[in-house]
Amino acid sequence: MELVSKLQGLQNMGKPVRVGIVGCGQMGTGMAHAVNRITGMRIDCLADINVELAIKAFKSMGYTDIVAVDSVAKAQKALEAGSKVVTDNAMILVELDNIDANVDVTGVTDIGAKLAYNSIMNRKPIIMLNVETDITVGYYLNQLARKMNTVYTVASGDEPGVCKMLYEQARLMGFEVVTLGKGKNNVIDYAASKDTPYILEEAAGKAMSPKMLAAFKDGTKTMVEMCAVANATGMVPDVEGMHGAKVEIEDLASKFIPREDGGILSQRGVVDYSTGKVAPGVFAIVYTDDKKMRADMKFMSGKEGPYYLQYRPYHLCNIETPQSIAEAVVLGERTITASEVHADVVCKAKRDLKAGQKLSDIGGSDWYGVIIRHEDQRQQNYLPIGIASNAVLKTDIKMGENIKLDQVAVNSDSFVYKLYELQKEML
Repeated sequence: MELVSKLQGLQNMGKPVRVGIVGCGQMGTGMAHAVNRITGMRIDCLADINVELAIKAFKSMGYTDIVAVDSVAKAQKALEAGSKVVTDNAMILVELDNIDANVDVTGVTDIGAKLAYNSIMNRKPIIMLNVETDITVGYYLNQLARKMNTVYTVASGDEPGVCKMLYEQARLMGFEVVTLGKGKNNVIDYAASKDTPYILEEAAGKAMSPKMLAAFKDGTKTMVEMCAVANATGMVPDVEGMHGAKVEIEDLASKFIPREDGGILSQRGVVDYSTGKVAPGVFAIVYTDDKKMRADMKFMSGKEGPYYLQYRPYHLCNIETPQSIAEAVVLGERTITASEVHADVVCKAKRDLKAGQKLSDIGGSDWYGVIIRHEDQRQQNYLPIGIASNAVLKTDIKMGENIKLDQVAVNSDSFVYKLYELQKEML
């Protein structure tokens, strides 16, 4: 791969990879700091709806020559003068000749869809730390990017990218991948929302968005992450919402396997998660019936097989994202993208909901996400979480019921919905 030496070469030529980031919360600011430390990469432009956060991020890296802009022309001029640029208009970044790639760290599906689409149309690589957008319209965006001869990819460091790494390694060693999974460090609290008192307190202590923290606590983020893995690999949830069994590391290879072999699965080739002491790691359960491979595995790992655990005890989120940026710009490679649509994350009511009510966004008090197979979503017409925000209920919904598309009036003017409709035509 030789990415480090290739980046050094770009630095020596005075042509470092110039990066723009959209979203300057905890993750976006952390990633900016990582990029700022890498030889051959440079962070030049930050965008956030609250431009003060972007300014604060640059100042935290020691920069003082920071220019706020409201147009492409002003941004170009400031960058050419050697200034760092901030803006509250993310769409400026996609048109800048001075930027080689953009990273979306917003977590908002409509913004992510617009940013990705316009980056692709400007033939500028786009790296997504916005997995919510990917599971909604990632297949369409991936196909469009390939047609436009550019790169659309979900980032390394988040669980989907690290799971895909384990999947690729296992396949390249001749193993069958039976399960891909992640650890979840808490039991799901389906009632958690951005207004729940303990969520507000914990979010403040972690300098984190209450909305995003609630989406982790209510399980939606886990569903989203493993849906992205499913769509990239062809693996599927064994049951709605996955099993989520509490299994410790040493028992993963005996539990996340088919029932006929003593496990909990009804099939092979699934995505799942564990609430045992696996987090912040990810895992693959792999299989071989080859006698020589099993003998070699016994010699090298001490394990009998035929099921084996491949475990990475960490994922470093935004800190690992620069690798995806470098791979996209320097090598034209993708970390993880939707090759097909094998799974969806749909809305399940957190509480009784009334007709006429407008649905909240992810991390709100109205719904949480559950992963299901795509064929089930199409048959049952369930509402995907990526187009749920601001949808208006046509009928009452009971707590615990999956919300159906024909039970809501979605915001058909949103950009993500328009791409979703285009994607449906391709499937």
